Amino acid sequence: MSGAKPLHPGLFTWPNANPSLIGSRCLDCGEHAFPSQGSCRACSGQNTQNAELGNTGTLWTWTIQSFMPKTPYHTDETPETFRPYGVGYVELPCGLKVESRLRENTPDALRIGMPMALEIISVRKDEQGDDLVTFQFCAAEEAH
Repeated sequence: MSGAKPLHPGLFTWPNANPSLIGSRCLDCGEHAFPSQGSCRACSGQNTQNAELGNTGTLWTWTIQSFMPKTPYHTDETPETFRPYGVGYVELPCGLKVESRLRENTPDALRIGMPMALEIISVRKDEQGDDLVTFQFCAAEEAH
Protein backbone atom coordinates (compact mmCIF):
# COMPACT_ATOMS: atom_id res chain seq x y z
CA MET A 1 0.00 0.00 0.00
CA SER A 2 1.96 2.97 -1.22
CA GLY A 3 0.65 6.33 -0.04
CA ALA A 4 -0.62 4.70 3.14
CA LYS A 5 -0.02 5.34 6.83
CA PRO A 6 -1.26 3.89 10.10
CA LEU A 7 -4.47 5.30 11.58
CA HIS A 8 -2.69 5.07 14.96
CA PRO A 9 1.12 4.75 14.74
CA GLY A 10 2.91 2.29 17.03
CA LEU A 11 0.25 -0.44 17.22
CA PHE A 12 1.75 -2.80 14.66
CA THR A 13 4.90 -3.30 12.60
CA TRP A 14 4.18 -1.77 9.24
CA PRO A 15 5.04 -1.75 6.49
CA ASN A 16 6.19 -5.28 7.02
CA ALA A 17 5.53 -8.40 4.96
CA ASN A 18 4.61 -10.26 8.16
CA PRO A 19 3.14 -7.58 10.48
CA SER A 20 2.95 -8.07 14.23
CA LEU A 21 1.16 -6.19 17.00
CA ILE A 22 3.43 -4.02 19.15
CA GLY A 23 2.81 -3.91 22.87
CA SER A 24 4.96 -3.80 25.95
CA ARG A 25 6.35 -6.32 28.41
CA CYS A 26 7.20 -5.67 32.04
CA LEU A 27 10.78 -6.70 32.71
CA ASP A 28 9.99 -7.18 36.42
CA CYS A 29 6.93 -9.49 36.31
CA GLY A 30 6.62 -10.45 32.62
CA GLU A 31 3.10 -9.00 32.12
CA HIS A 32 2.25 -7.93 28.55
CA ALA A 33 0.10 -4.94 27.57
CA PHE A 34 -1.46 -3.60 24.40
CA PRO A 35 -1.01 -0.93 23.33
CA SER A 36 2.49 -0.34 24.66
CA GLN A 37 2.59 1.22 28.14
CA GLY A 38 5.32 2.80 30.23
CA SER A 39 4.18 1.19 33.46
CA CYS A 40 2.91 -2.27 34.34
CA ARG A 41 -0.76 -2.73 35.20
CA ALA A 42 0.05 -5.89 37.18
CA CYS A 43 2.92 -4.80 39.44
CA SER A 44 2.96 -1.00 38.87
CA GLY A 45 6.62 -1.25 37.85
CA GLN A 46 8.16 1.25 35.45
CA ASN A 47 10.58 -1.24 33.90
CA THR A 48 8.83 -1.98 30.58
CA GLN A 49 9.99 -2.30 27.02
CA ASN A 50 8.26 -2.54 23.65
CA ALA A 51 7.63 -6.10 22.53
CA GLU A 52 6.27 -7.71 19.39
CA LEU A 53 3.17 -9.65 20.43
CA GLY A 54 2.82 -11.72 17.27
CA ASN A 55 0.19 -11.99 14.58
CA THR A 56 -1.83 -15.06 15.51
CA GLY A 57 -4.18 -15.97 18.30
CA THR A 58 -7.40 -17.66 19.30
CA LEU A 59 -10.85 -16.08 19.26
CA TRP A 60 -11.81 -15.72 22.93
CA THR A 61 -15.23 -14.09 22.44
CA TRP A 62 -17.04 -12.05 19.79
CA THR A 63 -20.13 -10.08 18.81
CA ILE A 64 -21.51 -8.52 15.64
CA GLN A 65 -21.53 -4.71 15.56
CA SER A 66 -24.58 -3.44 13.68
CA PHE A 67 -23.86 0.30 13.75
CA MET A 68 -21.25 2.41 12.00
CA PRO A 69 -18.04 3.05 13.97
CA LYS A 70 -17.58 6.47 15.53
CA THR A 71 -14.65 8.87 14.99
CA PRO A 72 -11.71 8.24 14.78
CA TYR A 73 -12.53 4.67 13.74
CA HIS A 74 -15.04 5.58 11.05
CA THR A 75 -14.60 4.24 7.56
CA ASP A 76 -15.49 5.51 4.09
CA GLU A 77 -18.80 3.69 4.36
CA THR A 78 -22.08 5.53 4.26
CA PRO A 79 -25.34 4.51 5.95
CA GLU A 80 -26.34 3.04 2.57
CA THR A 81 -23.16 0.97 2.11
CA PHE A 82 -22.54 0.02 5.77
CA ARG A 83 -22.31 -3.68 6.56
CA PRO A 84 -22.24 -5.08 10.11
CA TYR A 85 -18.82 -6.29 11.23
CA GLY A 86 -17.42 -8.63 13.83
CA VAL A 87 -15.66 -7.43 16.97
CA GLY A 88 -13.90 -9.80 19.29
CA TYR A 89 -11.18 -10.47 21.79
CA VAL A 90 -8.29 -12.48 20.39
CA GLU A 91 -6.06 -14.26 22.89
CA LEU A 92 -2.43 -13.97 21.82
CA PRO A 93 0.20 -16.65 22.55
CA CYS A 94 1.50 -14.56 25.49
CA GLY A 95 -1.97 -14.80 27.12
CA LEU A 96 -2.99 -11.20 26.47
CA LYS A 97 -6.49 -10.64 25.07
CA VAL A 98 -6.69 -7.88 22.44
CA GLU A 99 -9.93 -6.31 21.24
CA SER A 100 -10.09 -6.19 17.46
CA ARG A 101 -12.33 -5.71 14.52
CA LEU A 102 -12.91 -9.06 12.77
CA ARG A 103 -13.18 -9.62 9.03
CA GLU A 104 -15.91 -12.19 9.55
CA ASN A 105 -19.29 -10.59 10.15
CA THR A 106 -21.83 -13.38 10.56
CA PRO A 107 -22.45 -15.74 13.46
CA ASP A 108 -22.01 -18.70 11.09
CA ALA A 109 -18.39 -17.69 10.41
CA LEU A 110 -17.27 -17.19 14.03
CA ARG A 111 -16.72 -19.62 16.88
CA ILE A 112 -14.94 -19.31 20.19
CA GLY A 113 -11.56 -21.03 20.05
CA MET A 114 -11.02 -20.64 16.30
CA PRO A 115 -7.48 -19.74 15.15
CA MET A 116 -7.10 -16.12 14.07
CA ALA A 117 -4.49 -14.20 12.06
CA LEU A 118 -3.62 -10.52 11.95
CA GLU A 119 -4.11 -8.54 8.76
CA ILE A 120 -3.63 -4.90 7.86
CA ILE A 121 -6.59 -3.16 6.22
CA SER A 122 -7.34 0.26 4.79
CA VAL A 123 -10.19 2.01 6.63
CA ARG A 124 -10.41 5.33 4.79
CA LYS A 125 -8.43 8.10 3.12
CA ASP A 126 -7.11 11.14 4.97
CA GLU A 127 -7.34 14.77 3.80
CA GLN A 128 -4.25 14.28 1.59
CA GLY A 129 -5.74 11.22 -0.11
CA ASP A 130 -3.48 8.70 1.65
CA ASP A 131 -4.95 5.41 2.84
CA LEU A 132 -5.20 5.10 6.62
CA VAL A 133 -4.53 1.52 7.70
CA THR A 134 -5.22 -0.40 10.87
CA PHE A 135 -5.29 -4.02 11.95
CA GLN A 136 -8.01 -6.60 12.24
CA PHE A 137 -8.07 -10.33 12.77
CA CYS A 138 -9.59 -12.93 10.48
CA ALA A 139 -9.99 -16.68 10.47
CA ALA A 140 -6.44 -18.06 10.17
CA GLU A 141 -7.24 -20.17 7.12
CA GLU A 142 -8.46 -17.00 5.33
CA ALA A 143 -5.49 -14.75 6.18
CA HIS A 144 -3.84 -12.86 3.35
